[in-house]
Amino acid sequence: MGAARGRGVGGVGGGRAAEVAGVAAEAEAAGAAGMAKSRGENGPRAPAAAGSLSGTRESLAPGPDATAADELSSLGSDSEANGFAERRIDKFGFIVGSQGAEGALEEVPLEVLRQRESKWLDMLNNWDKWMAKKHKKIRLRCQKGIPPSLRGRAWQYLSGGKVKLQQNPGKFDELDMSPGDPKWLDVIERDLHRQFPFHEMFVSRGGHGQQDLFRVLKAYTLYRPEEGYCQAQAPIAAVLLMHMPAEQAFWCLVQICEKYLPGYYSEKLEAIQLDGEILFSLLQKVSPVAHKHLSRQKIDPLLYMTEWFMCAFARTLPWSSVLRVWDMFFCEGVKIIFRVGLVLLKHALGSPEKLKACQGQYETIERLRSLSPKIMQEAFLVQEVVELPVTERQIEREHLIQLRRWQETRGELQSCSPPRLHGAKAILEAEPGPRPTLQPSPSIRLPLDAPLPGSKGKPKPSKQIQKEQKEQQKQAKGYLDKPPTPNQTKMASAAGDACPPQDVAPKDPVHQDPAPQDSAPQDSAHHHSRESLTSQENEETEELRRKDEADPDLCPEPLSYLS
Repeated sequence: MGAARGRGVGGVGGGRAAEVAGVAAEAEAAGAAGMAKSRGENGPRAPAAAGSLSGTRESLAPGPDATAADELSSLGSDSEANGFAERRIDKFGFIVGSQGAEGALEEVPLEVLRQRESKWLDMLNNWDKWMAKKHKKIRLRCQKGIPPSLRGRAWQYLSGGKVKLQQNPGKFDELDMSPGDPKWLDVIERDLHRQFPFHEMFVSRGGHGQQDLFRVLKAYTLYRPEEGYCQAQAPIAAVLLMHMPAEQAFWCLVQICEKYLPGYYSEKLEAIQLDGEILFSLLQKVSPVAHKHLSRQKIDPLLYMTEWFMCAFARTLPWSSVLRVWDMFFCEGVKIIFRVGLVLLKHALGSPEKLKACQGQYETIERLRSLSPKIMQEAFLVQEVVELPVTERQIEREHLIQLRRWQETRGELQSCSPPRLHGAKAILEAEPGPRPTLQPSPSIRLPLDAPLPGSKGKPKPSKQIQKEQKEQQKQAKGYLDKPPTPNQTKMASAAGDACPPQDVAPKDPVHQDPAPQDSAPQDSAHHHSRESLTSQENEETEELRRKDEADPDLCPEPLSYLS
């Protein structure tokens, strides 16, 4: 893409230009190679000199030969020490008057901003609940813009970087203290001064911004040695460092490289080539005029979309627009990157009037490199992106079509990238965060001897219940051993004449057990005792009747009391 714009950053050099040029053979292929791998063709590079970055934080201080620093080296985060305290910084951290600084911006009213902060704090403090039940509300609030004070924290939650950090405690410190691979350290060191040189964090050689940027990029080469370092990762990491510490920025970078844009930074750049074809195919539906013009000019998508996609527009759009795009990107995934690219192409080349000045390949490429500020303005761009009807399902369907065409013409992909996850919800479902072990924690705590709600009186202790059960058993045993009284004999005779069913025990309210759990055994004991008593009394009554009939003189009066 040649010289990058928006932050005053010079174009990044490409050490693997032939790879991209093999796909886009036009003369402008050198620009697409700017995002290609800076991998030496002659093997590993020699270790860095003693005065340069050698893989540790302490070595970031300027060496003895750094006295002839360029003009930017004195305008960094250490500006006061360098005598440039009068330099004014805008709210984003860029030096006022530089290419990165912005003019008049639409300020959000303070009252509205405070309300949004309160809502976002509630969401972040109950993140799992909101993601599970109110994800659409989160998406809507990301489209409105995350409050600046909470943007870094929200990005960590949305990307899953916070979960990664919790799952890998101490991993970044381990990588940070490792020496690193010399072939990557030299390349990283040479790219540091190119990343947002007019931002207060990165303008000073050896300042905290460049120091943290070096640590994050070096840690990634150790975390994924098979991928190493790609120059397009540097602006991504720099944007993250503007909003969070180095360790959190590292895990967010890991999520972007592995979940949002997998394969973008691999050696062969196959994923970005596939997405270029997907973008061009979707353009036919969004803007047939722009699609026809690019087809007629035979302009390969890699010539204009490589830097857009690999840097997530961080080096293309005004900074306020960059932040709004990233808010939506972390929530909804790569479809936001596709939508932004389609909106820019549609409004840059989507009408015959605009194509009058783009008669050739060169003019068309220049038009896409110097986009109109109007179509990049924050409010206009965000509204267009939200309303553009391009879904992740369309992207995935087109991905399958382009992948099949790739396999028919070029064979199988050489780099096996993990599947792309579309946004925060898909990432959370694929990698749920650690959940604390649930412990029983009743909201109402009662002492052991306190009555339960709805019960009468205090429950009896277990020892007292056992004592009462023993007493009841003794009473039942004594009742069985005691001979029947005349009244009991009379009652038993009446009960025998009534002939109650033998398997149903008559009710005895005097001997009912107040404890429900012990009622069954005692009812059974009463049932057996009444059966034995009734049978004994019946036998005695029958014997008396036989004696009366045999000798009436023994009993002159009838035995009416036995009837």
